[in-house]
Order: sequence, then C-alpha cells, then structure tokens
Amino acid sequence: TCPTPSPQELEEVRRWEGARDVRPLDGNVRRWTGLLLPNNPPYNTGTFRFELSFSPNHPLEPPCATLLAPIYHPGVDLEGRVCQPLTTHVHWEPTTRAIQVLQDLLLQLDSPDPQRVLRMDVARELQERPEEFRRRAEEHSRLHAEPRPDP
Repeated sequence: TCPTPSPQELEEVRRWEGARDVRPLDGNVRRWTGLLLPNNPPYNTGTFRFELSFSPNHPLEPPCATLLAPIYHPGVDLEGRVCQPLTTHVHWEPTTRAIQVLQDLLLQLDSPDPQRVLRMDVARELQERPEEFRRRAEEHSRLHAEPRPDP
C-alpha cells in the first residue's frame, strides 16, 4: 500500500487552533479540507476553506495546499494556488508534517511576503497603496470568506 498521511497527523492538525473542521474530503485520506483562521487584518474577519492534497508518493513528494475561497492576497493566485517554498521539491523534506504546511500557509495569509508573489498587481498595491489594498482585501473577505466559528 502507498503511504498516506497518518491518522496522528490529522489529529495533530485537528488540535491546532489555527484551523477548524479539518477532515478527509469525501472520506479520501489523501485529500483534507478544513477552515484556516487568520489572526491578522485584513483576513481575520472570516475563515478560508482549504484543501490539502497528498501525492501517491507522500511523504517523498510535498502535498499541495489550495484555498477554495477567493482571497485578495499577493501570494495566492486566482485559482487558489499558494506560493509556498516549503512545498517545492527543492525545499521539501519527507519528515515535514501536514501541520507545518498549514502553519506556513496561515503565516503567509497573516503576513504577505513580498518574496512570495503570484499576483504582481496586488503586491504592488500592497506596497504603494496599503490603505487601498486593505480596503479591497477586507471587502473581498466579507464577500467570500466563511464566518468565524465561536471560540
């Protein structure tokens, strides 16, 4: 059988305060879904549904994290793909755990990094007109993010 992410890894993510409602998608242990809870404005008004899919060669190949809700963010493209150096073949280590991938993703949502850019226009706006960027990102979050659960 192919190695799949362990039930312990899923439990570890379920206990983490940065995500909620994490579970295999349609019972498929190679595809997880859940909600990420950003800590910082302009994204902390809502939660963002993600999918984490694991390759049949896991853990030798990195998983792929995708945001399923549209987000106005310089490091996330319009398809929800995220610029995550951690999950590139160059940086991937088979010992990296699923929770580390999600923690890295959340950190990126909380602090957009000018070195991790998939949308140049949004990155430029963030640098040159931060108030305009924040306003658009908040509006986008209001329209597309899911409501925050009660603590």
